[in-house]
Amino acid sequence: MMSSRFVVHEHDSSHLHYDFRLELEGVLRSWVIPKGPSMNPSEKRLALMAADHTLDYIDFEGVIPQGHYGAGAVVIWDRGLYELLEQEQGKLGFILKGQKLKGAFTLMRLKGRGRGNEWLLIKRKDEYALPNWRLETSLTREKRGQLRERIPPCEAE
Repeated sequence: MMSSRFVVHEHDSSHLHYDFRLELEGVLRSWVIPKGPSMNPSEKRLALMAADHTLDYIDFEGVIPQGHYGAGAVVIWDRGLYELLEQEQGKLGFILKGQKLKGAFTLMRLKGRGRGNEWLLIKRKDEYALPNWRLETSLTREKRGQLRERIPPCEAE
């Protein structure tokens, strides 16, 4: 089973959210998770499928300048490798091997609702599940102070 990379960007643009990205088929498949991912299997997180990003975006951190798409601070909240367990229409199953996110997850498209880009990110019950999970920000005041203004690679071309 081949491992690919994943990243979760904490992104403070018009509102704070988390961008969950999987390296898949030569691009970063991306979902916006308004409340951020959870290690608690009982917390199903809304995940809005977004535009694919280029692979070089996986390492991006910085402040996207005003006037550019996604203007605001972006930091890497978690990263690591993942193994794809299943891939079918409207469903992905995978094992994350990150610093914060570990173990089996499912991304499942919600049928017959909204714009068709609505998915759920669900932590599966396994030895890594944490019923008392609390999301902690990486975008502290100190971290914000270290960030430089940068145009993301997906716009730099």
